Amino acid sequence: MKNNIIGLKLGSVIMSVFLVVLFILGITIDRMFTSFYYNEMQKETEELTSHFIGMAESPDSSNEQMMSTFAEFSDVSIFNISKDGSVILHSGVHDRADRSFINASDISRIFAGKSVNFEYTDPTGHRYFITGKPISKGQTIQSALYVMSSTENMKQSLASIRNLLLLAGIGAFILALGITGIISLLLSRPLIKMQKATRKIAAGELETRLSIRSNDEIGFLAGAINDLAIDLQRYRDTRQEFLANISHELRTPITYLKGYTKVVKDGLYETEGERDLYLDIIHEEAHRLEHLVEDLFELAKMEEGKISLTLDWIDVKHMAEQAVRRVELKAKEKGLQLKIMYHGVSYRVRGDEKRMEQIMMNLLENAIRYTDEGEITVHVDEDIDGDSIVFIVEDTGIGIPEEELPYVFERFYRVEKSRSRQYGGTGLGLSIVNKLVELHGGKIRITSQPGVGTRCEVRLPRLTKSEK
Repeated sequence: MKNNIIGLKLGSVIMSVFLVVLFILGITIDRMFTSFYYNEMQKETEELTSHFIGMAESPDSSNEQMMSTFAEFSDVSIFNISKDGSVILHSGVHDRADRSFINASDISRIFAGKSVNFEYTDPTGHRYFITGKPISKGQTIQSALYVMSSTENMKQSLASIRNLLLLAGIGAFILALGITGIISLLLSRPLIKMQKATRKIAAGELETRLSIRSNDEIGFLAGAINDLAIDLQRYRDTRQEFLANISHELRTPITYLKGYTKVVKDGLYETEGERDLYLDIIHEEAHRLEHLVEDLFELAKMEEGKISLTLDWIDVKHMAEQAVRRVELKAKEKGLQLKIMYHGVSYRVRGDEKRMEQIMMNLLENAIRYTDEGEITVHVDEDIDGDSIVFIVEDTGIGIPEEELPYVFERFYRVEKSRSRQYGGTGLGLSIVNKLVELHGGKIRITSQPGVGTRCEVRLPRLTKSEK
């Protein structure tokens, strides 16, 4: 990946959110300071007006001079207005010609004993705070006093604050940009590694592993990718092993068939008994080849979901007895004792008779194949609540290593590969059994100890899920 696209997207999202927050925060602070200065200036103008009213109401003859001096010192203008609107006194820094802010309605309110407060913008665009209050002599209102205060200082203060906020925002943006870049890089780097690793895995480099160990979703995803690579590698290895085994298994009977049929056809035998022996070998190898092909077809149909069950009530005890009788000869040929034991009352379940027989025969044939001495015991039992029947095959064979047990139901998997050809088999039997047990709604569990033996337990419900 030439460009860190996900880092760019992640950084863009973070920066967009940051800019929105920064913009909202800037507006809020600006409004807060504007409101604060506005209220303070309005309060200051009202206080100045009260001071001027106190001076105007004083009996001192020099109060007008004092008011003018105080107005210039305070940088405000004062207007003393009579009831008819004429100016009695004007003093201050502002243009004497502009008195458009004085109107009859405000004068009427002031002479009624009320105060007025408003903002005013003169023809040149300057803004002012104006407060008007009455000047009284005894109980009589003599005139109205307007105090006019420019907002120029407030504007300059707010401009300084806004400039400061802008500089702070730019600094924060640059800092956030750097931090965001680092965060985006840190967060996107594992994803880029995963992307590269998955491409390698897809290209067949199944030994590829990720070294990300973080205890979060990214770490979990990396672990899942590693598990996937391990499973794919194991599947590839078992498939290659299966192809090698199946080639051998096919080649052996075909070689026998070709060789012995040629012997029989060309009459290369001395006695009729010798000919019959060759024909028996041909028959056995043909049966072996047929069994191998049937297993392959069974597995293919199961993988495609084309296996359907013909359900009927089956006596598991009777079926177990028949299966034991069918393998009894093989057991005797190897000098093995074959026993069957019952521990329940009723052994009827709903199932497919042909498939149930296939389950039992596979387990029994496996037990005989991998047991060289000792005994094989079959148990048929009811579980405690009576909802299912348990079929168990125990042997005293070579056993299965503990690390191999999780994989015994995988297709093509063969335990003890170094001895697999000695004992035969294609690695499909237990995979087929597991699929058939699942189709019946049951469960199969295998426990084993090398050199001691193996125990296969099949638990079948009396009724399938669809019938309950």
